[in-house]
Amino acid sequence: MTYSRTPYLLALGLAVAAGLVMILMGRNLICPCGDVLIWGGNTPTEQSSQHLTDWYTPSHLLHGLLFYAALWLVARWMPVGWRFLIAMAVECAWEVVENTEWVISRYRDYTVSFDYNGDAVINAMVDIAAMALGFWLARRVPVWASVAVVIGFEALTMTLIRDGLALNVLMLVWPLDSVLQWQQGG
Repeated sequence: MTYSRTPYLLALGLAVAAGLVMILMGRNLICPCGDVLIWGGNTPTEQSSQHLTDWYTPSHLLHGLLFYAALWLVARWMPVGWRFLIAMAVECAWEVVENTEWVISRYRDYTVSFDYNGDAVINAMVDIAAMALGFWLARRVPVWASVAVVIGFEALTMTLIRDGLALNVLMLVWPLDSVLQWQQGG
């Protein structure tokens, strides 16, 4: 089987297209505060997801690990580049959907992120890159290491910010008052 750059070039095109769509949706390119911080995890909540990385960047790395695993299970016959393109399509679609008014409102109404204003485009692009890194990592490390990263990042974010990928999905899909109260420190 020969190596093809095509799926990787298409994946890059998807990332660029997602950024352009977000700009057309009215998303800010960078934080309205005017700063571009490498780490935005200690910023006021209205600046959440406005800088390069934040507490939710690890969840996007986990997306890559999980997408790799899922696609290995259902499409291992497909060359890895094409599986990566599928993962990139899902991630880019999520970044666009996540920044619709409906999802932003849902975050505000049903999660601890009551000041969430959506992502700056620069943050979304780093989130997409984090997914790509997670996909690459899953391809390179043993399964036990991928599982350890998932458990480790989930434990870290649940401990430090009372949130993470699993809780984020739960609260968007099936909000529970008991979880919200715990996330708020109650």
